[in-house]
Amino acid sequence: MNESKKKPQKIINLPETTVPQKPLTVREMEKNSRRRVAEISEEFRKGFSFIKHHPKSITLFGSARFDENNPYYQKARRIAKSISKLGYAVVTGGGPGIMEAGNRGALEGDGNEHSIGICIRLPHEQITNPYVTDGLEFKYFFSRKVILSFSAEAYVYFPGGFGTIDEFFEILTLVQTGKIEKVPIVLVGVEYWKPLDQFIQKTLLEKFKTINEKDMDLYTITDDEDVVLDIVKKAPLRQE
Repeated sequence: MNESKKKPQKIINLPETTVPQKPLTVREMEKNSRRRVAEISEEFRKGFSFIKHHPKSITLFGSARFDENNPYYQKARRIAKSISKLGYAVVTGGGPGIMEAGNRGALEGDGNEHSIGICIRLPHEQITNPYVTDGLEFKYFFSRKVILSFSAEAYVYFPGGFGTIDEFFEILTLVQTGKIEKVPIVLVGVEYWKPLDQFIQKTLLEKFKTINEKDMDLYTITDDEDVVLDIVKKAPLRQE
């Protein structure tokens, strides 16, 4: 990669577990509720306005803990590069790991316009990878999550932790309940995702019957990069 293409930033790229965090208390929430509601409203306003400037995008999710030697980091980087070359913006959470791989690949694919970071501001440190060329910073995780989940042409998930699983079920539920249009949901990594798929099949569908048979078709599990790209190419453009 041409190093001159990177956007110079002051970057601290650390694992999320090393960043000190102080949870909000109930008293703090009550005391500052009006201010927080105003802040949240402004974050949503800015977020929706920002994402509309990238009308053709793919959102990537995955672990923040994978370094560049991890096979899934490398796969995410290749896929993001190919997606970027197709003219899509690649949207990530702007952090390390899979997010960094996605932004890195996007930058290598089609340059500055397609490497997007929806970042989070944490106490004492800001974790933003050096490959984000256009981004927006959020204070609140849930408003950031909404923007990450808003209006992509497809959602691509790599192996990750609680956050990745949460984000997967968030989109899956929105599609299942018809709150958003049916959109491709791609799970990259058969070894990682197949056990969860079997749980959904055996426990939710067959044993407890809490989902329908057609719900099993709402996502695709694959290791094949060509399959991912083919799904992206066939995805309809979102309706504004």
